[in-house]
Amino acid sequence: MSKLRFRVVEEAYNRKAVDVAIPTERPNQYYGKYVFNRQKMAQYLPQSVYDALVNAIDNKESLSRDIADSVAEGMKRWAIDNGARHYSHWFHPLTDGTAEKHDAFIDLDGKGGVVEEFSGKLLVQQEPDASSFPNGGIRNTFEARGYSVWDISSPAFILGKTLCIPTIFISYTGESLDYKAPLLRAINSVDKAATGVAQYFDPNVKHVTSFLGWEQEYFLVDESLYSARPDLVMTGRTLMGHESAKNQQLEDHYFGAIPSRVDAFMLDLEIECHKLGIPAKTRHNEVAPNQFELAPIFEETNLANDHNLLLMSLMAEVARRHNFRILLHEKPFAGVNGSGKHNNWSLGTDTGIQLFAPGKTPIGNLQFITFVVNVMAAVHRHNGLLKASIMSATNCHRLGANEAPPAIISIFLGKQLSEILEKVENSTNDELFNVSGKEGLSLGMSQIPEIMVDNTDRNRTSPFAFTGNRFEFRAVGSSANCASAMIALNAAVAEQLNYFKEKVDSRIANGEKLNHALLEEIKKLISQSKAIHFDGNGYSNEWKEEAARRGLDCETNAAKIFDAYLSEQSIEMFRKAGVFTKIELEARNEVKWEMYTKKIQIEARVLGDLAINHVVPVAMRYQSILVDNVLKLRTLFSGEKGETMSTQDVNTIESIASHVSKTKDEVAKMIEARKVANRIECEREKALAYHDTVVPCMEKIREYIDDLELMVDNEIWPLPKYRELLFIR
Repeated sequence: MSKLRFRVVEEAYNRKAVDVAIPTERPNQYYGKYVFNRQKMAQYLPQSVYDALVNAIDNKESLSRDIADSVAEGMKRWAIDNGARHYSHWFHPLTDGTAEKHDAFIDLDGKGGVVEEFSGKLLVQQEPDASSFPNGGIRNTFEARGYSVWDISSPAFILGKTLCIPTIFISYTGESLDYKAPLLRAINSVDKAATGVAQYFDPNVKHVTSFLGWEQEYFLVDESLYSARPDLVMTGRTLMGHESAKNQQLEDHYFGAIPSRVDAFMLDLEIECHKLGIPAKTRHNEVAPNQFELAPIFEETNLANDHNLLLMSLMAEVARRHNFRILLHEKPFAGVNGSGKHNNWSLGTDTGIQLFAPGKTPIGNLQFITFVVNVMAAVHRHNGLLKASIMSATNCHRLGANEAPPAIISIFLGKQLSEILEKVENSTNDELFNVSGKEGLSLGMSQIPEIMVDNTDRNRTSPFAFTGNRFEFRAVGSSANCASAMIALNAAVAEQLNYFKEKVDSRIANGEKLNHALLEEIKKLISQSKAIHFDGNGYSNEWKEEAARRGLDCETNAAKIFDAYLSEQSIEMFRKAGVFTKIELEARNEVKWEMYTKKIQIEARVLGDLAINHVVPVAMRYQSILVDNVLKLRTLFSGEKGETMSTQDVNTIESIASHVSKTKDEVAKMIEARKVANRIECEREKALAYHDTVVPCMEKIREYIDDLELMVDNEIWPLPKYRELLFIR
């Protein structure tokens, strides 16, 4: 194994950047090349069909089957013109990725041959097996029928040689079995609720759109080194490994020069993104070695989420072209920063107003304050649910570490906005306040122009921070489907805006002026939501104690955190928003607990195998070498001199023997704990058992193995070490 390790390390160090086939055109000429966007629709559809489809998309109306037939014909011609041979409904089951089944564009012609066909029926609806995807008991093996149904609001695209059609996925009995269906419901819910409130300020508002801008963090590891680490291959993270003497402590990687191999990968990925209409814009080194980030221009939330899922698939494919493997696990390496996927979320009207941006007039600022305060109230009311929406067996390794928000949801507002809300709360009249936008700041150096300073600082320790014209949900994990967080957030805000409108309308009906009614309800919400507002250091232990005193949800056990979905408050909120039924929520929680258990189970099995079949034999082999050396020293140098010369080796032998024995014991305890937990039928109780009994054993095993890594001769250690995994260029 050591020979393999040194060979793959040498291979990794000697790799050169792969040449990238750069298009001769500029990005604006090939952007969206493989997307059936409005430009392609206008080209391949009859004008009447194009108008009907665009109207249905823009005004959220249903589409007739006759129109679907015409769209299918045009979409097929476009796809075939661009080399597609198959089509597939592309959906988001309750797993870590997407699903697709490919069908060829052929049907029998009755004459012994085939014709290329694609009807509206095939475009609109297909029937995947609903029992083979996670469903929480909604579908059994003998109840397999499910439906994937075309989402007209997200454009079809060509991936490889396959036309992919974004769809929702539901059961035969109508329950959603995916992320997209509830996301669309939550988006529609916040659209209606926010439109009602926005019309207080502008009656011309017809729709409010939810926007999302994700920031995808990831690690790159050389493919040969990845293949030599079974834990990375099987679980996406290193289950053992002592931290490198140098990691991120010099803070020299963040925004540093991008290594040539990585730069080639990033360029290749960016080109592929642009061809598929993903507006990739920003790329840079992240804080940890071999950690990077890609961020796009903001888009409508449903489309942005589709693009993020497509990106994660693209990243894996492009990385392999460059002899890399992509790591999207939230904490692939202990001791250095993990990876998140910050979700920048905002709301905007169809009249062009960003609802979280300060207005240019006092009434515009009142609208801004109205929406910000309602978000505060929603996050306060549902802080446990929002935490549950981003929790997973993988993200729990990152949350609460020294680079990520704690497992406590709070809101950062910044000095200016905090002061304004305090003035609003304490005002005794209906005075409106100004909220300044960016202000100029001169640095007093003639070579440096005046800079524009935002109206709020940025708090990297806050899980939910106001950043000037949006909220940044920083707690979302790098491997997550953004829909999980966006479903909970949009639905919670929709509920709060509906409550708010009811109260304001009631005041107006009783004779109060609009501004007075708005301000009085805003004052109440500011007072009621103070507990969620925290602008300090979210990483501090003091904040954890303070959050508990404020009554915020401070639970850290992932299996228990999921309970927030099934609280009466959450069930009622989702029901009113039309997002989930109680049955759907119960089923999804079954899936969450089951997934948590399975991921820990896989990790435990891999760790046990590595410990017993890789690490322990090598440690014992080195121990034997030392024993042999001690005997030779004492034979050659008799008496006290021999004893003295062999003392250090004897100490090492004793330490290795102790660590090997403890490792074996903990592996045995871990296996027994798994057996006991596996006999539990209730998925929640099983997940709790894995958390309480299996995970502690894994942590102990890792501790002993990481110590052994420092004792055993580097020449025979079997697995690539952190210093080799993290510093390949």
